[in-house]
Amino acid sequence: MIELQKLSGEEIIQLYSNLIKELKRRSIIRTKNIIGDLGEHLAIFHYNNTPGLPNLQAAPPGTQNVDAISRKGERYSIKSTSGNLTSVFYGLNEVDSKEVEKQKFEYVIIVKFNHDFELEKIVEINWEQFLKYKKWHKTMRGWNIGVSKRLLDEGKLIFEK
Repeated sequence: MIELQKLSGEEIIQLYSNLIKELKRRSIIRTKNIIGDLGEHLAIFHYNNTPGLPNLQAAPPGTQNVDAISRKGERYSIKSTSGNLTSVFYGLNEVDSKEVEKQKFEYVIIVKFNHDFELEKIVEINWEQFLKYKKWHKTMRGWNIGVSKRLLDEGKLIFEK
């Protein structure tokens, strides 16, 4: 067991760098979006190791709005947060569009971390729930979801600490 309190600041920084390299080597993270990659990995792990849930596999890198796919071909968008907002969903109709939104995925998996980046809960919502809860982020020109108590209560609880 590493006694972190005994390490200097420089040693902890080096340890962090080594951890990032090892997480990449193990394909747990793939990008510089560490919280997003960790959330995707943990969501897929929980789905694949929980009886009654579909087995998921990671979507190819760069697939817009789809992070995992079930054996039945259902598409999952996975969003991780340690706050009350998800990151942005791009490629959807803009806020003032009159076009009917074309379904981009079947489910959104929200991976909620606490402020120390410990896994708190995993919740799944379907496409209709996503449409109900999405909010326009005018600066990013895309949609995100406010992770409210109502949304968490309405969604399907997959994991809770």
